[in-house]
Amino acid sequence: MSATAIAAPLGLLAREHTVARPGFNRWLVPPAALAIHLCIGMAYGFSVFWLPLSRAVGITEPLACPKDMSFLQEIVATGCDWKISMLGWMYTLFFVFLGSSAAIWGGWLEKAGPRKAGVVSALCWCGGLLISALGVATHQIWMLWLGSGVIGGIGLGLGYISPVSTLIKWFPDRRGMATGMAIMGFGGGAMIGAPLADLLMKHYATPTSVGVWETFVTMAAIYFVFMMSGALGYRVPAENWKPAGWTPPANAGRKAMITDNHVHVNVAWKTPQFWLVWSVLCLNVTAGIGILGMASPLLQEVFAGKLIGVAATYNELTSAQKGQIAAVAAGFTGLLSLFNIGGRFAWASFSDKIGRKATYYTFFLLGFVLYASVPFAAKSGALALFVGTFCIILSMYGGGFATVPAYLADIFGTKMVGAIHGRLLTAWSTAGVLGPVLVNYIREYQLEHGVARAEAYSITMYILAGLLLVGFACNWLVTTVHEKYHMSSGEMAEEKKLADDTHQHFIEDVAALGHEVSHSWKVGLAWAAVWIPLGWGIWITLQKTFLLFR
Repeated sequence: MSATAIAAPLGLLAREHTVARPGFNRWLVPPAALAIHLCIGMAYGFSVFWLPLSRAVGITEPLACPKDMSFLQEIVATGCDWKISMLGWMYTLFFVFLGSSAAIWGGWLEKAGPRKAGVVSALCWCGGLLISALGVATHQIWMLWLGSGVIGGIGLGLGYISPVSTLIKWFPDRRGMATGMAIMGFGGGAMIGAPLADLLMKHYATPTSVGVWETFVTMAAIYFVFMMSGALGYRVPAENWKPAGWTPPANAGRKAMITDNHVHVNVAWKTPQFWLVWSVLCLNVTAGIGILGMASPLLQEVFAGKLIGVAATYNELTSAQKGQIAAVAAGFTGLLSLFNIGGRFAWASFSDKIGRKATYYTFFLLGFVLYASVPFAAKSGALALFVGTFCIILSMYGGGFATVPAYLADIFGTKMVGAIHGRLLTAWSTAGVLGPVLVNYIREYQLEHGVARAEAYSITMYILAGLLLVGFACNWLVTTVHEKYHMSSGEMAEEKKLADDTHQHFIEDVAALGHEVSHSWKVGLAWAAVWIPLGWGIWITLQKTFLLFR
């Protein structure tokens, strides 16, 4: 094959070939972003594989490794099963490498464009699943860590931030809504992926296989088609493009703290505003992810037999009864997932009305009240109040993720917001460690010192509430960036040159007109492609949620 033949398809990934021509409908971009986020969002649902993988050798029951076997020997052992604690490292690796890869390659994304980043994300995420499949087939857990954890985690980071800058530029009139539409997909990925994985494992299971490696291969193929379709569907607006008939409101920047200037990614992280917003996100996520991880056991241990109409504490329940309340708790977890997803879109859209800073004030003040009220709801036995409190908390957890890209665009400008967002996601990596560690260790400490299971979470909730007050203070300190940090016209021209913006030949047409062709059938088809699987996931989740209120 000639070099020209190879270069031709690769040229489609170049940034200049992603610039939308006059008349392009901007509503085709959000479903492209959703196609990628719904796939990589399966990272949240990977726990569905833990139990089957913990008996990959024993098939029906886990075959424990000898007690005198070292950790290094367990990593390469083929004759005994992995512990769930070993498998759980994949979950940690996901979010550590999501944040670090987004931070490292965010600047490259701004120059290369979202299409190239989306393709690399698809190759990493799906390739990681294939490496993990080989690891399961050969029973080498290090291949799962490397494949899904490290390589897949890099795909997560690039896929997560790939649409952010693009959507903000396509929707300057509704920044929050635009990023909320895409990032809600990351929250919804597990709702589709987890039940799909469960169905596939049951289909592939045999007397000699739990069906996991076959499921990995199948999901890699499905995800690759969706992610590549999304990546190739990305378009970026021409320089100075704006929606037809839209003009920035007069004095909006001064009132809503929205700048018309731009800050370079290498300068942004040196500003106090960056670290304040970093702290805002980290504290909001630390509290939320701590709740997310403890929600199911908390419900079971606090309400215990009340969930199935039996007057008994958790320790007094039989194995069969514990199985029943576990099913109820699964419905509770599903309901939280729905609010996590809905909150991403609803809160981000609401931030377009009241401003990003006011939205985070709401998260922290309302969150403080709700976290502090959880012990009261638990002691009073008010199940509806308890569930409602957690649902609102999780909506704000998701809303925090979806609102922060628009917050960054308001403060630092839109030119390099994707790269800045990438570096900010290290706050997520930090919170992913702090939240679960804080919650789990405090709980274990209290149980070891004789605190009843139903009361072991009270102190934790008060500590998380206190973290939100610190977050409120950080948000209060956020101000506009000093003009000394703004990019000069010369720096803007240099960045434009580095980004290889060779699309000037139709800037005049697009910037002057801003007209959008309806393409109603294309828009409808694109949205159907993402909403059909998402709707299926929501339906499955609602069925499980019904158990909570039966």
